[in-house]
Amino acid sequence: MIQPSGRELEIRLNKATITYNEAGKKEDPVIIFIHGFPFDKKMWDGQLDRLSRNFRCLAFDLPGYGGSTGDISIESYADLLDDFMHMMQIDRAAICGLSMGGYIALRAIVKYPERFSHLILCDTQCIADSDEAKKKRYSTIEVIEKEGLVTFAEGFMKNIFTEKNLQANESYVQTIKATILSTKTETVIATLKALAERMETCSNLKDMKVPSLIICGEEDKITPVKQAQFLHENIPGAKIKLLSAAAHMSNLEQPALFNEAISEFLM
Repeated sequence: MIQPSGRELEIRLNKATITYNEAGKKEDPVIIFIHGFPFDKKMWDGQLDRLSRNFRCLAFDLPGYGGSTGDISIESYADLLDDFMHMMQIDRAAICGLSMGGYIALRAIVKYPERFSHLILCDTQCIADSDEAKKKRYSTIEVIEKEGLVTFAEGFMKNIFTEKNLQANESYVQTIKATILSTKTETVIATLKALAERMETCSNLKDMKVPSLIICGEEDKITPVKQAQFLHENIPGAKIKLLSAAAHMSNLEQPALFNEAISEFLM
């Protein structure tokens, strides 16, 4: 079982209430972690446990997830990140986003480039949904509306972990599945719509001036390695780390290598 890390806290912003975990010393460099869809801040517990030895680590629930409330869209999530940093009195931070968290990080760094010291993009991509991908998301919504989240969760789990880890690591697999099933159906549907309609950020990559690290599981089916390589090739000076025996949830499947990659990048 993934154990809670740091202190679970709550902060009220203008248009949202945000629950978050914090670990580490306030005087240390800051890393803010943004979770993927349809998870919550607990997916980062393994990072807070290890990386808080040298960094002040914060992982928060996006509105609709965990205990957070507020608007659901990639644009509003990017704005919320800036608001969160203001309320926490954080001038600049390293930002680490996985999957949807990477979409948010990419959009935030376009809108608020002065706020971020480093960019870490994990199992994510800069492209917008193709017409085919949009159609698939809206078909998924129809299934969820008819059948609820159980069928969706079972199919989703098979796509985010390697087959070996799906069978061998029941603790975090069941924790992630429980997180999905505890999320409100309307939140999952609203997020699928937000993902389908999100903006592309590929055209902004060449203008990014912060040190950047791309991490991707070699067996990622959802955002495959070719998307990570595109980010690596188009963000000036970016570094890349591919993790073997990992799929879409690379931070859970290879936590030691994932944490080591971030530590080496930021130290």
